[in-house]
Amino acid sequence: MNFEFTETHQLIRETARSFAQERIAPSSIERDENEEFPFQLVKEMGELGFMGMMVPEEWGGAGLDTISYVIAIEEISRVDASCGVVMSVNNSLVCYGLDKYGTEDQKTRFLRNLASGKKLGAFALSEPEAGSDASNQRTVAVREGDYYILNGTKNWITNGSSASTYLVIAQTDVSKGHRGINAFIVEKDTPGFTFGKRE
Repeated sequence: MNFEFTETHQLIRETARSFAQERIAPSSIERDENEEFPFQLVKEMGELGFMGMMVPEEWGGAGLDTISYVIAIEEISRVDASCGVVMSVNNSLVCYGLDKYGTEDQKTRFLRNLASGKKLGAFALSEPEAGSDASNQRTVAVREGDYYILNGTKNWITNGSSASTYLVIAQTDVSKGHRGINAFIVEKDTPGFTFGKRE
């Protein structure tokens, strides 16, 4: 088995390391102290292909392998873990789910913009009472014609109010326990979708 990085892997490491040191590091402490979301840096990571690294190019991604993704995350995170987590959630929790399980229409409407970094995704699982234990969550989704009505509260959502597209985990059939859990795509401007104040 060959454990050497390919030329592509080396190039990704150099690109991510250079970007992290030149663009992220200079403002890292100030952003942290001021609790500022790195909107401009996220846009630039998207332009570098870092926001949808394993998504096929046809859906706006970079079409790279898992090793490439891990290398980029490592280089970004060693300079600023916050930027690394923003990148990780968009790649692993949002783009991956849409790429693997999304319909053609969902990929066209959502994945392409998320993978290219034009939009940002968030994964809404955790709840105040259940934490990240999906089987004990209280958010429910009830079908109403062609739509679902979701009711519940989520917290600790990485990318939170900065995202535009959310994968929200909810129960559609509480009697089925964990088998009644589903993921829903919710856009930021959906009526009734609001953000609580930080306490």
